[in-house]
Amino acid sequence: MTITGDVLEEQNLLQAIPEELRLELLAAYGHILRNFRESRWEPAELNGGKLCEVVYTILRGYVDGKFPNKPTKPKNMVDACRELEQVAPGSFPRSVRIQIPRMLVALYEIRNNRGVGHVGGDVDPNHMDALCVLEMAKWVLSELVRIFHDVPTEKATAVVESIVERTLPIVWEVAGKRRVLEPQMSMKDKALVLLYGCMTPVSEASLVDWVEHSNVSVFRRDVLRPAHKQKLLEYNSVARTVLISPRGIEYVESSILRP
Repeated sequence: MTITGDVLEEQNLLQAIPEELRLELLAAYGHILRNFRESRWEPAELNGGKLCEVVYTILRGYVDGKFPNKPTKPKNMVDACRELEQVAPGSFPRSVRIQIPRMLVALYEIRNNRGVGHVGGDVDPNHMDALCVLEMAKWVLSELVRIFHDVPTEKATAVVESIVERTLPIVWEVAGKRRVLEPQMSMKDKALVLLYGCMTPVSEASLVDWVEHSNVSVFRRDVLRPAHKQKLLEYNSVARTVLISPRGIEYVESSILRP
């Protein structure tokens, strides 16, 4: 494992897990995230089931001391997860034996019995269930990072927030620039949408260019400083860089991306 400052380098992420399993895991999480952001509730929830199967395979391989090359679907997810609870205490972290498996059972339940995987569920696919799937998926993935890299919970969570590139259908990349394809959007919302897709600080000059504002000083006064005060972003007035905050991410996802 390699950690640079507070960041776990992505190329070293979960290297203890076979490549195909690791890629399947990240792909399933990425699909949940992308579908949720595009308000496609049913696909987001369906991908929660795929993530469960990959994570179960990883846990089973970890406990058995030998990972399979590909994910496998247990005949009965509930029974399979309960079997993990029978692993001797102290031999593996409690999260591996009990906490993650129980989370998988809940996640799989949404996929199978909430009108997603089969007809006849109690409810149709919806934002509330998709949000539940997304947050459980984040938690499970963060736990795997914490366990396999022996890092604090806060660092594991930060890694999960950064491993999948944030992409939006309203952002267009052209000739090295980023443009918002909604010209009526306010300058503040444009700035936050553009920052949402960036995992590292963006220079003030680049952001001004991307939103096509005519005056840097006015943009700084009317957009950056007020948004910084609202904790939607972190504006470094010395380095002249801007980074979206967790509150800013929440704002984009709840106020801009939701229909």
